[in-house]
Amino acid sequence: MRSNSSPWTKRRRLEACLAGNEPDRVPVALWRHFPVDDQTPENLAASTLDFQDRFDFDFVKVTPASSFCLRDWGAIDTWQGAAEGARNYTYRVIQSPDDWFRLPVLDPYRGALADQLTCLSLIVDQLSPRNVPLLQTIFSPLSQAKNLVGGEMLLVHLRQHPEAIKAGLRIITESTLRFLDAALSTGIDGICYAVQHASYKLLSVQEYQEFARLDDLQILSMLDRTWLNMLHLHGEQVQFDQFCDYPVQVINWHDRDTAPSLAQALQRFPGAVCGGLQRERTLVLGNPVSVTAEAHDAIQATNAQRFILGTGCVLPITAPRTNILAARQSVGTGI
Repeated sequence: MRSNSSPWTKRRRLEACLAGNEPDRVPVALWRHFPVDDQTPENLAASTLDFQDRFDFDFVKVTPASSFCLRDWGAIDTWQGAAEGARNYTYRVIQSPDDWFRLPVLDPYRGALADQLTCLSLIVDQLSPRNVPLLQTIFSPLSQAKNLVGGEMLLVHLRQHPEAIKAGLRIITESTLRFLDAALSTGIDGICYAVQHASYKLLSVQEYQEFARLDDLQILSMLDRTWLNMLHLHGEQVQFDQFCDYPVQVINWHDRDTAPSLAQALQRFPGAVCGGLQRERTLVLGNPVSVTAEAHDAIQATNAQRFILGTGCVLPITAPRTNILAARQSVGTGI
């Protein structure tokens, strides 16, 4: 049932969606990396705000380089032209299993973490008066560990040196908790919690539960001050069902590329789902007609209930402006 006749704001629209009520239109949001610009807080804030000014999405997800939470440990990465806008790591902090024991707990008010807090404050100052919800990306401890050691070596350490990697994960979790507490103080509305190893292609359910689940839940338990938190499950063959009890309001995954479908997910997860648009095939290589058709297909599949139109992951930086605009316009023109 649609709510009363008071004006529809972005927050009101999203809250209706999360509650399973009928908003004035389906919410929509896309997000992307800003390579080179993401190396300073001022430029990342400016690019993020410019993207929102151009397309007027229902929430903004800040997408820093994945190294923002690792540079203070010594990680080094460079921009090498990837279509997703992601940077490539050129130096891994963890060179041997013993290095996990040497990681210090990071201070969120120093270095790269402090820069990200500055970025958030700059964006909040602009978006808060306009009632535009803001999410900060938080990488799960296991995702951070992958970038500290490399994807293949993470699995080697996890299976051959479990106590070492568990020691490292404890430090990463504590550092993440401290940064999240500081980020929440800037006035953000929630987080996008990025999980990169909940895939049957990488780990068993039992392995994920042993090495990641408790850390995930400890971090998510801090979100009682927020109202819009999204879980992102990255990759193919995601272990969707083991996350249906996570305390988040939205789940996002590559729904056009891997199970479950949007309709199936709504039967399993009590919150909202975000997706419906394929990144490369549709938003990069398609045209406004195909973008609109895929958006309407997703809206029909979900019956416009507990659904946010988006992509399964970051929008490639090569996506044409007209296709992005078609995605935004496919849901209507409400504020």
